[in-house]
Amino acid sequence: MARPTTAVIGAGISGLTASKMLGDYGVPYTTFESSDRVGGNWAFGNPNGHSSAYRSLHIDTSKHQLSFQDFPMPEHYPDFPHHTLIKDYLDAYADAFGVRERIEFGNGVVHADRLPGGGWELRTQRGETRRFDLLVVANGHHWDPRTADFPGEFSGETIHSHHYIDPWTPLHLMDQRILVVGLGNSAADITVELSQRALRNEVTLSTRSSAWIVPKLLYGKAADMSYRTIPQLPLSWQRRFAQWGQRFTASDPTLYGLPEPNHKFFEAHPTQSGELPLRLKSGDVTPKGNIARLDGEAVHFEDGTSADFDVIVYATGYNLTFPFFDPDFISAPENRIDLYRRIIRPGIDDLLFAGFAQATPTLFPFVESQARLIAAYAIGEYAPPSEAEMYAEIRADDERYMGHMLDRPRHTHQLDYFVYEHQMRTKELPQGRRRAHARRAS
Repeated sequence: MARPTTAVIGAGISGLTASKMLGDYGVPYTTFESSDRVGGNWAFGNPNGHSSAYRSLHIDTSKHQLSFQDFPMPEHYPDFPHHTLIKDYLDAYADAFGVRERIEFGNGVVHADRLPGGGWELRTQRGETRRFDLLVVANGHHWDPRTADFPGEFSGETIHSHHYIDPWTPLHLMDQRILVVGLGNSAADITVELSQRALRNEVTLSTRSSAWIVPKLLYGKAADMSYRTIPQLPLSWQRRFAQWGQRFTASDPTLYGLPEPNHKFFEAHPTQSGELPLRLKSGDVTPKGNIARLDGEAVHFEDGTSADFDVIVYATGYNLTFPFFDPDFISAPENRIDLYRRIIRPGIDDLLFAGFAQATPTLFPFVESQARLIAAYAIGEYAPPSEAEMYAEIRADDERYMGHMLDRPRHTHQLDYFVYEHQMRTKELPQGRRRAHARRAS
């Protein structure tokens, strides 16, 4: 079977992994990257604006869970590497597998049109028009900031966590009254950093749903080394066990003055932080619930209290965005998009997606698992089921991974990596291979 000419959009984690696997399978591909470097979100200060890394950022998932299976992180790396080490790791990955020479840097895809008979016409940053048989979309989902919308207007300065670099960039955040909105990992990290007494800030943390705060270390080791999902057991059983056991991790946010969560443990993405509870218990951070309205410098909270602020930092997540597609062709309203196994758009047989999930515990091995299917599909060694079956499985996967979770844009693409990888390895790829062989034989 002739290998399809393939275009990959993006050279972040997902694009690199898909590109590497396509190369392994002998598929002729070109990777289009709008920046001058690989790494996407992990390329600190990325000129294309797609990095949300701040200067002090360390990974929240340990290197033991983060590594690609075929390219382990170096032994000398600490358990929770700084973002510069992650970037070095991705550079080494690109060089080790010969991916870099297949990337066209500074030449992102501006527009992608599907041709009437199949295949794609791409318009690039350089004004070129290029044609390919197969398109792999890997442009990431942590670069288009989503800001909360509250009644009223705030007269101070505002910033989204995506643009936060450090206490002096892009805003001078010393001697300020600061409100951080959100309680995800970025909100926790930024709150901890800005509440250092040396900066002389008054820091308040506001949350709508609250969050369970899990430690990064247990008994001196990375906490994620002590827990993993067992694919052979029902997820509901394992959630109940985790909900019972969370009391031993001191993850209840009410212990630190934060509001009681409006969900059970693992019914929303937990927040990983060993330092935020200490800041709250030390009086360096004032905990608050949701915002009711804005009025000049004043912020009124739903508990009836109010306070004046100079700056609001919104750590309120991201939109799922495909700027190169016409919105009426493919978009993701409220971050929802139907993808079979988070890869295939039913009805479009020459379009694949990589990396569009909030994978627990981490994205790296998840996209590696996806890349195996993408490459097998490209060479005809994998075929999906019928459209009707795909849509039925999409609904089943949504219920499996997200049926128990809060209905929020943040949780519309939640996924358990261990269950997903087991499903892909033991069922999806073997069944897809049989389907492909049967169709060729018919």
